[in-house]
Amino acid sequence: MTDRNNFDWKQILAISFVVILAIIGFNSFVVINPGQAGVVSVLGKAADGVLLEGVHFKPPLAGKVDVYDITVQKFEVPAQSSTKDLQDLTASFAINFRLDPLQVVNIRRTQGTLENIVSKIIAPQTQESFKIAAARRTVEEAITKRDELKQDFDLALGNRLEKYGIIVLDTSVVDLDFSPEFSKAVEEKQIAEQRAQRAVYVAQEAEQEAEANVNRAKGQAEAQRLLRETLTAELLQKQAIDKWDGKFPQVMGGNGALPFINIEPNKMN
Repeated sequence: MTDRNNFDWKQILAISFVVILAIIGFNSFVVINPGQAGVVSVLGKAADGVLLEGVHFKPPLAGKVDVYDITVQKFEVPAQSSTKDLQDLTASFAINFRLDPLQVVNIRRTQGTLENIVSKIIAPQTQESFKIAAARRTVEEAITKRDELKQDFDLALGNRLEKYGIIVLDTSVVDLDFSPEFSKAVEEKQIAEQRAQRAVYVAQEAEQEAEANVNRAKGQAEAQRLLRETLTAELLQKQAIDKWDGKFPQVMGGNGALPFINIEPNKMN
């Protein structure tokens, strides 16, 4: 009976040992999937060397692996600044970025989680980059030259985030607003410009009409001058003869002469 009990305990110990070894064995390996990067921490301290896609060994029990998503991330970040003409300008940017796989260990040591990266790095650096871009132009230029504003912002943000192991892939301006005072000033300016354009149009129309009248008057004067130069007594008499129907008028003039016909007596003999 004693031998059987000893045998049972040996079996239990053996099975327990195998189970422990199995647990340790399974806990000694980690699988990093595509689009991920891992950082091994031993007793809370991040070890050098990043774990990329594949199967990796890690210290059992005392080791822990933090896995980071290195695919493209997108966050919308608000920003506010003053322009060169001291106007308030607010914006909202959609930031597309990913973590540099080779910098994940440093990111783990300095920032920790992705939430910390967004709140402690990306958000404040977005704010500073927007201040740099907005301060270079007036609020009107920021609106009319929006592409240039975005280019300055992208350059500033990319340079600032690169040293943190964050690669900016693209940004887009989701919203761009200015103060109500400037909005009212823009509206009043547009109304004034429309009125000025209308006044210019009316003035041009009046000038064109006056010029047309002058040209018509000159044409009429020239026509009258030419008519006076060509309208002789002989021409008038010829026109009267051409239009005469061969009938003498019933009423003669006081001197008894036929109108428009001058017949000399010496030429009739």
